[in-house]
Amino acid sequence: MNHTKIKQTIFSFKLELHDSFRSAFSIAMLLCLLISCSSDLHSQIIRKVGEHLLPVKANVSVDTLHQADYHSLSPEDRIKADSVKMLEMTLQIEEMKLNEILLRNKLDENNQLHVADSLKRARQIQKIDSLRAVTPGVPVVVDEDTLFRIYAPRGGHSPIDRAETTTQAIMKIGHDRSLRRDSIYLLDNDSYIDIMYGDKVIISITEQDALWNATTSQRLAEIYMSIISDKINLMKAENSFWQIVKRIALFLLVICIQCLIVRLINYLFRKLRRRIIWLKLHKLKPLVIRDYELLNKNYLCRILIIISRILRYFVLLLLFIFTVPILFSIFPQTENLALKIFYYIVDPIKMVVVAIFDYIPNLFIIAIIWYCVRYIVKGLRYISNEIQNEKLKITGFYPDWAEPTFNIIRFLLYAFMIAMIYPYLPGSESGVFQGISVFVGLIVSLGSSTVISNFIAGFVITYMRPFKTGDFIKVNETIGNVIEKSPFVTRVRTIKNELVTIPNSFIISSNTINYSYSARQYGLIIHTMLTMGYDVPWRTVHKLMIDAALDTKGILEHPAPFVLETELNDNYMCYQINAYIKDADDMPVIMSDLLQNIQDYFNKAGIELFAPHHFKTTSKIQTDPIRVQASTLGDILGK
Repeated sequence: MNHTKIKQTIFSFKLELHDSFRSAFSIAMLLCLLISCSSDLHSQIIRKVGEHLLPVKANVSVDTLHQADYHSLSPEDRIKADSVKMLEMTLQIEEMKLNEILLRNKLDENNQLHVADSLKRARQIQKIDSLRAVTPGVPVVVDEDTLFRIYAPRGGHSPIDRAETTTQAIMKIGHDRSLRRDSIYLLDNDSYIDIMYGDKVIISITEQDALWNATTSQRLAEIYMSIISDKINLMKAENSFWQIVKRIALFLLVICIQCLIVRLINYLFRKLRRRIIWLKLHKLKPLVIRDYELLNKNYLCRILIIISRILRYFVLLLLFIFTVPILFSIFPQTENLALKIFYYIVDPIKMVVVAIFDYIPNLFIIAIIWYCVRYIVKGLRYISNEIQNEKLKITGFYPDWAEPTFNIIRFLLYAFMIAMIYPYLPGSESGVFQGISVFVGLIVSLGSSTVISNFIAGFVITYMRPFKTGDFIKVNETIGNVIEKSPFVTRVRTIKNELVTIPNSFIISSNTINYSYSARQYGLIIHTMLTMGYDVPWRTVHKLMIDAALDTKGILEHPAPFVLETELNDNYMCYQINAYIKDADDMPVIMSDLLQNIQDYFNKAGIELFAPHHFKTTSKIQTDPIRVQASTLGDILGK
């Protein structure tokens, strides 16, 4: 029985020992798996596993050493020894379970820290992605070459400060002739990576820089180091001694070529001048327009020589415009100046050419508008001529209105055309252009009030039709024939051949008498007065005066002349002869002939004229115009 109990105790001990080894092995495997998740705990985990496995190994080795002594013990001693060993193994198992719990807690804490770091990094990446679209970054520019861009600050330095410092460092290193290819390297620190040149830092790459470029710090540092190294090697090659010698040689070569071209240009233009002189002597002819000699041979030759001289200066200017930038571009120190000079020359030319090509669609639009208005005006001109020639009749529209109405409509059409074309004119959107337009309009409006009033009065006179060209009129004290009607003034030639210019605004504000219209429409009445004593019968006076009127050339028989007795005085009677005429232009001549005939008839009758008084009057003013052709008093007197 005792032997059987001992075997059972040993078997249970072996099972517990086997469970302890399984637990230790599982702990070791678990810790190995955690190595990939938390590199910072690698050494601690190994140490803990060793601490747990060493007692087991020690106990196994002790049991192996004392196995021989164990067989020599008595059964009771063996039972006691086995009990002690079982107790020790139980304690070790409990200790290993406790350590496993501690390790799991530590692992949970590390996992939580790792998750927090991952979330923080994800938030940073999301924020950077949202800012990348609106943040262009600060470029690191060396010799007009953009190497890379800096987005994030570091250590109180803004991206601008970092870019300037990096640029200065690269420029200083690039001009160092003692540069070696292995002088640029990477120095890895805890939280950033430095790109070094010897003992000097060119730029430091942080985790923020890597996040902005969507890569790792190590990869970004390698990319930047490659770019910086290539740029520095290029700068070193450009500043080498042989490169400077080549530039000087090229500079001298360009100057020599330029001198040769200048000499060639001068030679060609001297030859051209001699050719012009030869043309003057042999083939050149004076410039004649009809019978007028505008330019003779000497002037033509001089003009051609001046044009050739201007052309030579222009060609030389073009030569210098293109060669001077080439000379400056040979050396890196003046390359930027060469580009500026070149752009100063090319940009205006490019701007003009581009503006011309861009303006072509607007030019087509302007041409279409102009042609449309032009043919509309031609159509209106045809209709105006038809109305003016009375081939086309419109009720209530007089033929003499055709020309001024056409002028008004044409003016409005051209004004409308200008308003439509204005937005398509080059520079119309410029504030200066608009300001000048407003200024000109203001000056015109302030300085042309009288002109505008005369202009409006001219159109009012046209549609009022108080007279027309050729009519015999009276404006205030001016009497004569209308020889010109313009939108601003009216010109009248008097019976003394005096040309009087009357502003239209003055005519509007004055009384105007139109003798020609009254004569054509109703017959103009001319009259004169004489006084006769009561001893002469009034019937005799009436007969003599009527006979004298009928015998006067220009006086109408129908209606017949008539006499009015206008006043009874103490010693004499006032008689007034009235006669109709049709030609108002001959009114002064007819009046003169009438007076002569009156004297002749009364003298033949033996009646003495007693202090006759002669008065010239006209009929009532009429305003309905009829267009007729009338001669002037000057023409009649000339005949």
